[in-house]
Amino acid sequence: MSTSFNQQFGQHGAWRREFALRLKLLSEWMDSHELMDAAVQERLRHLEEQVRSDKVMVAFVAEFSRGKSELINAIFFAQYGRRIMPASAGRTTMCPTELGYDVEVEPCLRLLPIETRLQPQSLMEWRLAPEQWTRIDLDVNNPAQLAKAMEKVAEVRRVSLDEARALGFWHDEMPGDNPPQDAKGLVEVPRWRHALINFAHPLLRQGLVILDTPGLNAIGAEPELTVNLIPQAHAVVFILGADTGVTKSDLAIWREHLITEAEGIASRLVVLNKIDTLWDALSTPEQVQAQIDKQRATSAQILGLPQEQVIPVSAQRGLVAKVTKDAALLQASCLPALEDALAQGVLGQRQKILRSAVAVGIADLRTEAARVMHMRRRDLAEQMQELKGLRGKNAGVIQRMRLRVEQEQKEFGQSNARIHAVRSVHMKLLRDAFDILGVGALKAEMQVLTNELRQPGIKFGVKKTYSETFARIGAGLQRVRATMVEIQSMLGATFRQLNADYGFSLQVPSEPDLLRYQAELDQVQVNHQQYLGLSNVLRLAQADFTDRLVRALASRVRVIYESALSDVELWSKSATAQLDAQLRERRKSFERRILAIERIQQAAGGLDERIHEIESSEADLLRIEAKLGELTRYVMHAPESDGADVPVMLERA
Repeated sequence: MSTSFNQQFGQHGAWRREFALRLKLLSEWMDSHELMDAAVQERLRHLEEQVRSDKVMVAFVAEFSRGKSELINAIFFAQYGRRIMPASAGRTTMCPTELGYDVEVEPCLRLLPIETRLQPQSLMEWRLAPEQWTRIDLDVNNPAQLAKAMEKVAEVRRVSLDEARALGFWHDEMPGDNPPQDAKGLVEVPRWRHALINFAHPLLRQGLVILDTPGLNAIGAEPELTVNLIPQAHAVVFILGADTGVTKSDLAIWREHLITEAEGIASRLVVLNKIDTLWDALSTPEQVQAQIDKQRATSAQILGLPQEQVIPVSAQRGLVAKVTKDAALLQASCLPALEDALAQGVLGQRQKILRSAVAVGIADLRTEAARVMHMRRRDLAEQMQELKGLRGKNAGVIQRMRLRVEQEQKEFGQSNARIHAVRSVHMKLLRDAFDILGVGALKAEMQVLTNELRQPGIKFGVKKTYSETFARIGAGLQRVRATMVEIQSMLGATFRQLNADYGFSLQVPSEPDLLRYQAELDQVQVNHQQYLGLSNVLRLAQADFTDRLVRALASRVRVIYESALSDVELWSKSATAQLDAQLRERRKSFERRILAIERIQQAAGGLDERIHEIESSEADLLRIEAKLGELTRYVMHAPESDGADVPVMLERA
């Protein structure tokens, strides 16, 4: 039986755990050899956390009745021997549903009431208020209870037209998109705004996050889903009906919510579901396959995709095949082809990104450690030269040597005032950068945008308003980049002077790459500009809708700002910690030199003994340097295994 996605995701999780374990043990080894300054420690901790907690989000998007929930059941939950996500005829998933795993939270289903749309908070803000969610505990060992609980995501309410308008499900200006009224004039709306499902499914434990979305009407009414959650998914599975192909509403979802630029096409997979509806007893297998191929080619052409990214599947038959262990039916369902496409495309890309991040971090780590060892080697060489020069000398010469070292120590101490002045300027410039990317500045910018959007009437100039907002945000990021260049220039001049005066090996690290955050902002702008098209022009006339849109933007930009600030802070810490480390090593060197002279003064045999100690220290330093190279290479070549050999390897260090 093929379980390619499950197997390969399991291997991906094992690889991440092994990688993280090797990083952790490398950190402990470096700490035991005093090669860890604050910046190196922070970099290693950041890398370990990045690898260990990496998430892979796969979003499933479709109009109603395309078999989306059944597909999720077939790929992820077949081992339960029954359906877990509701997949009956008609509308099932009525609210966006996220499935993931958080070890800090007991298995549960959390549901955010639809009435929260009447309040201004964004979904991200509601996540921080768990008491506002309805919680249902889950028994993950009881498939029937689990499935029963999942039915909650399909619950609906019947409300008046006024309430439907307020909640964003009824628009007088767009009657074609409105839900039908019953005999009492009421309309059906979802009971819940968002659902979070937390339980220890093997794939969820390893970092998979599944986003199950409702149809077009619900997507359009929740801007945060369209402009934040779906664009951040590592893969989007868009589901069509094999019997209908690309319908008008399918095309609307694709154009308005899924395709923002040519680069994003590679992360989109299109599933032609329900191919079993074409399995006609009056047609030969060749004729059925010809129909499927034709529908596949037509769909690819309409959506502007390579044909290999359109995959015909029967989710229902695939689920049945897995449950009944029918290999022939599973092959006929074509589900393994979809699982392979997900595994190769999503997981291969994530592993490549993680390896690249770790490679950069390990290279920086080795550079920092090399500077520390260079200082130690230089200090040992100076001590050796001094001590060999004392051979055969009398007590007066030795005393004068001690006075000279003490004078050097005093002069070195006087350099602290200059270093302190540079630190003060450095911190002031850093605070300026933090202010630009701070919460206060972002709130002020969002308030300007809100005021513009609250102007009465239809807003045909809304795209220009957004463009001006993003231009100001981008200008702020440019100012931060300019500040980083100024700090680097100042530290570079100071470091060169200290290198010349004291033989240091200080080097300012390259300023953080803020261009990637500008690229993220550009992508956010594309997502919002696309959302501001004619299809939403009437919604934008509603103050509550524009407020939600601005809050969705603020949530996303805040995440980008926080990531940029984290990079700036780590860069600053790398520069200052490097200086602190070399200052500390030099102070220790003075202490060791004075102690050695004292020992020579107290005992005639102390000179040869100290020379021998330095020779041993030099040999130890060479061994540490070689072991560091061995261990960093070992980290970079972590195999997909259970990590059992890691402690053995590091114990030999």
